[in-house]
Amino acid sequence: MKAEPTKQTLSNLNTSELRRRTDKIRKKLRSVYPEVKTALYHRHPFELLVATILSAQCTDKQVNQVTPKLFERLSTPAEFAAARLSDIEKLIRSTGFYHNKARNIQKCARALLEKHDGAVPNRLDELVKLPGVGRKTANVVLGAAFGIPGMVVDTHVGRISQRLGLTVNKDPVKIELDLMQIVPRKAWNDFSLQLIYFGRQFCMARRPDCPHCPIRRLCPYPNKTAAQ
Repeated sequence: MKAEPTKQTLSNLNTSELRRRTDKIRKKLRSVYPEVKTALYHRHPFELLVATILSAQCTDKQVNQVTPKLFERLSTPAEFAAARLSDIEKLIRSTGFYHNKARNIQKCARALLEKHDGAVPNRLDELVKLPGVGRKTANVVLGAAFGIPGMVVDTHVGRISQRLGLTVNKDPVKIELDLMQIVPRKAWNDFSLQLIYFGRQFCMARRPDCPHCPIRRLCPYPNKTAAQ
């Protein structure tokens, strides 16, 4: 069953105040990133599912260097299910952790054939039952492939949400549920992507570019970097 947000997962900060501040943050981010979409190359939901599994602990740029050739050879669940595991590993090797990723992708393809007639389901509770698919991957697919609102929490979203004081949690699922309470449902997909874009350009993990940050005045992060 799809997990619903609960009051217990929200930070101790006033929810209405958090919503108002989040609205200001969203407005600023929309002005910087008015159009956002997943950077992962894909032509249909299954390719996006595979690409998202490959993106674990790997950059989208690197995944996009691998997937065009991969999808020329293998593109459907049936093709991945029938392929030799060693062939899949060779094709995805440069994305890292390729042994586990290849196994998960093949198991995922076989599960789709056995339980969903080869189609990618458009429900969170069904997606997370697939091998190699967690909530982050499921929400990426729901949003980008089906237009269904989902709050994607990757390392960027988690880090920035904490720095902005939108959550006190570190667990990705709890962060997801916190954000779901203070961001309108229709904005979940865009807000996630805007935070990801923002995290790559300004709010990096080691040295955030605070002097040029478009939401600096809305950020309570105490360790702002100084201009050089």
